[in-house]
Amino acid sequence: MSGSWLRGARRTLSGLKPMRVPEAPSRAFRDLWPGDAARGQRLLEGELEVAGTVRPLPDDPSAFGPTAGSAPWRAALHGFAWLRDLRALGTDAARMHARDIARAWLEAPAADPVATAPEVVGARLSAWLGHWDFVAATAEDGFRRAMMARLAADARGLVVILPAEPRHRGALVALKGALAAAVALEEEPWLSRCLKLLPAEIDRQILPDGAHVERSPGVLLLALQDLIEIRNLLHGAGIEAPPHLAHALDRAAPALRLFRHGDGGLAAFNGTREEAASLLDLVLTQAQARGRAPLILGDAGFQRLQAGRTLVIADCGPPPSAKGGGMAPGGLPRGADRQHHAGTLSFEMSVGRDRLIVNCGAAPAAEGAWRDALRATAAHSTLVLADTNSSELTEEGLGRRPEHVEAERHEASGAQWLEATHDGWKKSLGAIHRRRLYLAESGDDLRGEDLVEAEAPPAFTVRFHLHHNVTATLHEDGGSVLLRLPSGAAWRLRARGGRISVEDSVQMFGEARPTTQVAVAAEAGSGTVQWAIGRVAATEG
Repeated sequence: MSGSWLRGARRTLSGLKPMRVPEAPSRAFRDLWPGDAARGQRLLEGELEVAGTVRPLPDDPSAFGPTAGSAPWRAALHGFAWLRDLRALGTDAARMHARDIARAWLEAPAADPVATAPEVVGARLSAWLGHWDFVAATAEDGFRRAMMARLAADARGLVVILPAEPRHRGALVALKGALAAAVALEEEPWLSRCLKLLPAEIDRQILPDGAHVERSPGVLLLALQDLIEIRNLLHGAGIEAPPHLAHALDRAAPALRLFRHGDGGLAAFNGTREEAASLLDLVLTQAQARGRAPLILGDAGFQRLQAGRTLVIADCGPPPSAKGGGMAPGGLPRGADRQHHAGTLSFEMSVGRDRLIVNCGAAPAAEGAWRDALRATAAHSTLVLADTNSSELTEEGLGRRPEHVEAERHEASGAQWLEATHDGWKKSLGAIHRRRLYLAESGDDLRGEDLVEAEAPPAFTVRFHLHHNVTATLHEDGGSVLLRLPSGAAWRLRARGGRISVEDSVQMFGEARPTTQVAVAAEAGSGTVQWAIGRVAATEG
């Protein structure tokens, strides 16, 4: 988004009547979600952690400028959702520190265009109103007036430019913040405008199968939280919510369950990071939506295979369209592919509460090289052809990407088959990747076949990244790897068609943790690797 929206908003505002700024919000708000006391303690020590990326937060107001960190890190800084982490500490010192940071922010020159992006403004409005009692209610008059004046000015500018241009969750965050401000400031015209825009925005965000347009379990969780906040906000104000809202909640909550492993956490696809199972439980309870996890999300393209205690979650869908892409001021991407990974046809596997096969995770707020290393195909449990990514990684999202991703599923007597293909390498290498998965009725046997369909198949590697709690031991004959789970259970990975090795890997769950991966390397011209992951009987282990 160019800076023209802000100039246009200012021109529009110049023709509006001055608004009365109240001394405090007319309605009491309460942020619904728990904070992280460890992150709160880091803030007390002068550091802000955003999605695993830690940057110093000095008292000098210049820290709020465009050189402070990556655009996503700065968006989180200016969005103030970290207030809940200080609130989680429950101390006066945390309250005063929150006030000090907010005061420094208010006094800092408006040098960072990220701070005025609609999604960041919306996040800040929601955070300030949701933590008003914590930050401002007992503060001195001058601080409260300054905070309310900025809140009212930001809200007025935001409402004027709605609907927000970004094609991702940021547009929903902007609308949520505008709604909260309209209620808090008792601005009926703002409220009417927001309610008029809400149904279309919900339809744009939530796919018919309940998944989010960004195809990210983590973003779906956040969007579900947004929808819950909007519903509770309207209900608390005695305003009837549009039917679209209840219908979206009824779809999105079961869709989120598809991505949950046995330990209650989310599978690591497309920017998703580790989230506490307790938070997911809270969000699903607040959503008030019943229903078991579906096996297929047809619109988003995810599949869930489950038998016995074994669960497999596979990404079998195309990346979102690049329509509406590009960069907004300060480096915030516009499109729904903004943090999408090149992990098409990757899968994760868990047994009971133990995760076995994973993707490496994400660092969306890190600088480009580290962030993109985790977005690369090689950081996913799938096939990597000729050491190239199945989608081209760019600063604003994806460039070249699979255009056709197809999946076909069969079930018989409890056993499940899944066959999926993608053409991400067709233009660059003239190749199609085809993956077949079979999960036995008992859940004790997962078999797979990876094929490269090309006139002259290049060399490729099939990678299986292991959870950091799994130990891997390569058999002396080099034909298999013994995988030991934390529970003590053992599984064996065998393969033919390529050379097996155990290599270093990393898992970005919370923080970066060293782990291992099993790699099956196939020579050029071979085109096929067959593999199996089977439970080892106690007498064999």
